[in-house]
Order: sequence, then C-alpha cells, then structure tokens
Amino acid sequence: MVSLNNLKATAGSRNTSKRLGRWNGSGKWTFSGKWCKGQNARSGGWVPAWFEWGQTPLFRRMPKLKGFSNSLFKKEYNTVNLDDLELLASKGISEITKEVLLVNKVIRNKSAWLKVLGNWEITSKFSIKTDKISESAREKIEKAGGKVELIAA
Repeated sequence: MVSLNNLKATAGSRNTSKRLGRWNGSGKWTFSGKWCKGQNARSGGWVPAWFEWGQTPLFRRMPKLKGFSNSLFKKEYNTVNLDDLELLASKGISEITKEVLLVNKVIRNKSAWLKVLGNWEITSKFSIKTDKISESAREKIEKAGGKVELIAA
C-alpha cells in the first residue's frame, strides 16, 4: 500500500546540479570543471555570445553601408517571348493573361510584372493582357489580327 512515508521519486527523475568551484571534494578535481584560468573560470564570469575574445568583431569587419540603393523599389519582370504565346494559342487559348501563363508554367513569379518581347514571327490570333510590351511585339500581334491590352498598375 502506498502512503506518505514510503513514496519515492522515480529513478533518474531527480538530478543534483553540478557543483563547480568546490575544489577536489566535488569530484571534479583540479579545475573544478571550469577549465583553467580566465574570466569564465571565476565566479560570476560571463561573456556575451557575440564576444570574439580579442579578435576584431564581425560588425567591425563588415563594410559600412554607403550611398543610396534603389533596390527596394526595383520592378521585377517576367519576360515572355512571342513563341511561348504562339504555343499557347495553338493549344486553343485565345485570351492570354498572367494567370494563364502561371497555370501553363510559362512564368513562375506571380508577384513580378509581365513584359512581352517580340523575337518571333506569329501567325495565330490571340488577345493578351500585359503590364508592358515591346513595340515590335505589339506590331506583330496586331498584324496577326490579335489584340493587346495594357493593365494599368
């Protein structure tokens, strides 16, 4: 029967802490488990994780930021050539948008703008909604009977 006078903790559930700095009686012997001399061997010894022990610190080795960078405001473009659009038109797609290009894996980045480039001769008729288009691409699409619509961003 279990009673208060014979309750015991499960074996291994209660560990005593390592008593450092109590010399040889602690069972750690000469350096008491704190290694040799120095700041961390003393009581209360501590250095922050970023301290590099006399080496020039990382933040001082890094080059300093100078000037202005416009990279935060840079517009990224998915560029599509007319041969990709011709291929989609041959599959029977007459209305080409950014979503259609994403589904057909012609472009990958859905947050980037879409720009159509005209390095191909086309024969298919299709309409396209795009953010930007080159003049040669616009001429070739309209010459084939297609329609170009620019999306106001």
